[in-house]
Formats: sequence, C-alpha cells, structure tokens
Amino acid sequence: MAIKGFQKEINSKEDIIHYFEKGCKKIDQLNIGVEHEKLLFFKKNNKRINYETISKVFNFLTKFGWKSIREKKNIIALSKNKQNISLEPGNQIELSGAQHKSVHLICEESYKFLEELKKACSKFNLKMMSVSYDPLTNLNKVPENPKQRYKIMKEEMPKHGTLSLDMMYQTCGTQINLDYTSENDFTKKFKLSSFLAPLSIAMFANSAIKNNKFSGYLSYRSKIWQNTARAGLPKFFLENITFESYADMAINFPLLFVVKDSEYHNVKQQSFKDFMQGKINIFKGKKPNIQDLENHLSTIFTEVRLKQYIEIRSLDTCEWDCHCSGPAFYTGLIYGSLEESLEIVKKWNLKEVINAYIDSPKLGLKTIINNKTLLEWGKIFLNLAYKGLEKRSIKNSSAKDETLFLRSVRNTLNQNKTKADMSIDKFQSNKNLNFLYEKE
Repeated sequence: MAIKGFQKEINSKEDIIHYFEKGCKKIDQLNIGVEHEKLLFFKKNNKRINYETISKVFNFLTKFGWKSIREKKNIIALSKNKQNISLEPGNQIELSGAQHKSVHLICEESYKFLEELKKACSKFNLKMMSVSYDPLTNLNKVPENPKQRYKIMKEEMPKHGTLSLDMMYQTCGTQINLDYTSENDFTKKFKLSSFLAPLSIAMFANSAIKNNKFSGYLSYRSKIWQNTARAGLPKFFLENITFESYADMAINFPLLFVVKDSEYHNVKQQSFKDFMQGKINIFKGKKPNIQDLENHLSTIFTEVRLKQYIEIRSLDTCEWDCHCSGPAFYTGLIYGSLEESLEIVKKWNLKEVINAYIDSPKLGLKTIINNKTLLEWGKIFLNLAYKGLEKRSIKNSSAKDETLFLRSVRNTLNQNKTKADMSIDKFQSNKNLNFLYEKE
C-alpha cells in the first residue's frame, strides 16, 4: 500500500505520522486482507521441500496467471491481481491476499489458491500441511533458499531472541489485515486487537507437536514468537496508542536491513532515527524514502502491527475447513461490535493480560483473565462477533451472511477442544502424524 511518490524522503516523525494518516479509509472503503502460510513436504519421505522444488512449484503456478518475481536470477515470489505468493525462510509458501469487502471473497480467493496448490502438489508428488509448527523436521534439517533478506535475518535475529531461527524456518501463521477510518478509530481497533492476543493464541492453537512429540504447548508457534527478536506484545500496545506513539517506537526501533539498488545491507542494528539523520555511513548521508519506511515497518514482528492498516498476527494457521474462521471472528468484532468489545476489555487489568499472553500458549483456553477463563471470554466475544457480522449483513449467492464462517470457532468453544487438543488426541491414538496432511 505504498503512497504515490514513494521516493519522497522521510526526514521527521511528522512524515511517518502523515504516512499513517494516509491509511485512513472512509467507512464504505473498509476492507479485509488475509495472509497465511503452509508447509510442503515430499510424499516419498516426509521431508520438507527444497528450493529447487519450490522453484518448480512457482513456475507451475504461472499457468494460472501468476507472474514471476525474481531476485537476481532466483524466483522468490509470484503476483496476480493484487495478490502475492511469497517464499518464507524454510520454503514455507505464503499467500498474501488482496483486499476484499467481505469474508466471502476472502474465502473464495483462498480456496482458488488451494485448488491451484493442490494441482502443483499432485504434479510434483508433494503433500501440504496446515499446522503452525513443523512437527517432523529438526531445525538443522530444514532446507534454505537464496532470498537475500534471510541471510541477514539468520545472522542478526538469534542475537536478540533465542528461538528466532525456529520462527523463521519452522513456523506458519495466519495474519488478518483490517482498516481504520481515523486516528481515534485506529486507537480503538489496535487496543482491542492487542487485548485479544491471548484469546487468539488460545482459540486458534494448532501447533502442539515438535519432533514427533508433544511439545508441552498447545501453540508452540506462539511460544516461539514470544522468544523471537523484534516480537512480542509491548505493554503500551494495551494503552491508548496513537500514530505519534507508534511512530516514536518505529523511529527508535533498530533496522534489520536496508535495501538499496536491489541489494540488502546489514546496518548492524542502527535505528531508523539514525537513517533519518543521515548517520548510516555506507549510504553517505542519504536518508530513507517511503519504501525504506515500509520495509522497516514490515520487520517489526509484534503480535499487532501498524502499516497503513492494522495487522493481527496472533493466530496459528489451520486446515482449509477452518481457515476463514479467524478473519470472520475479527471482522465481526472490529467492524461490527467494536464499542461493545472495548467496554469489556477496558475492565481488564493490564498485568493480567500480559500474564495471560505469556501463559496462553501452554494453558490455552484454561488461561485466566479477570476471574474468567479464556473459554468463557471466547464465548462472550464469539456472540459479539456473530452480532457484528449479522449487523454487516453481507450475503453470498446462497443468501448466507458471514456468520457461516464462525462455525469452526463455535465448535472449538462448545467442545472446549482446540485444533491442538484434537491433534494430541489423534497422535496418541494413531501413533503417527499422517492425519495432519491436507486431504488430496
């Protein structure tokens, strides 16, 4: 979502605040975007696919209208109709969807991609797994790829987070992107999304198994992100954050890399403030432009994040039958029941929320906030999500509104059993993990 004239220099905090202000939408322009990652394995041996194979998959997908994006001579991504397919550090494959008006359209986009990916898997004898942590592969056995940014990340990230490499090579997640209409609207939506991070972790937990054993966590992905550089849930996210306070954080946040003339440069943790002041020696006084700012904002890995829209990043990925439940849940709350939801969380103690954030990867729906379990809070917020989607009243060709996509969340809460719980039960019964692969 770069604004026009992306070569404009960023000289001050006011320039960054103005960038965020440019993200404000009119009420009838509010969209939903979803990004989700998948793990791919060779059928013959259950090993993660290598870069040679992902290149074949990407080239195969061009027959469906996708256009190749290359870095030097290496294919690293695809694009089509404001959608992108990108290559993650361990050759996970990620669809960054276009912006849509409804969850119906989000799901339609995702299922079309699924069908294309299934055909690629059939062609190259691969299997797809929709969990948030690779349950089979040791970290040191994960194949790498030649994407430039990952070389710097591999070097820098472990210095400031003990599980940063696990995050890069072993995890998959689902991200929900939602719009704001004003700074005040942003403040409310960002605050609610931050307060609900523990609930997201608990309800959508789907990464319980590591190295063919129960990890001790229902969402091991979330445990990893809590021990990843540049990540977490800062306490001030639970307060009334503004464009200025987020800009202050971004300015003082260390740079992970800077891209100039298609080359990635490791600037050794100098801050964006240093960049704005022309203090990065290798650039000889040159200051950042809008593209540099966007690159920097995309390397802040917190549970909730601001660009020119709000990113909610606290959900494990899941199979395609429940893939749309997270977007539906948050669309109902953020776009349909915002004020009612805020009335609830404003009574929560901040320390309790931070503690719940730390506890929820392990305790899941048993985690406590304000004398209620997250199972109880989940049911309360699910009702608000239903009301919010009913209020939106956006229907598909069968005259069904977006509440139909809440079925998976409702089942989780009614049964008090997450995808992670079900995986543990099946693993103990089957003694193998074949059930985790997507059906062909």
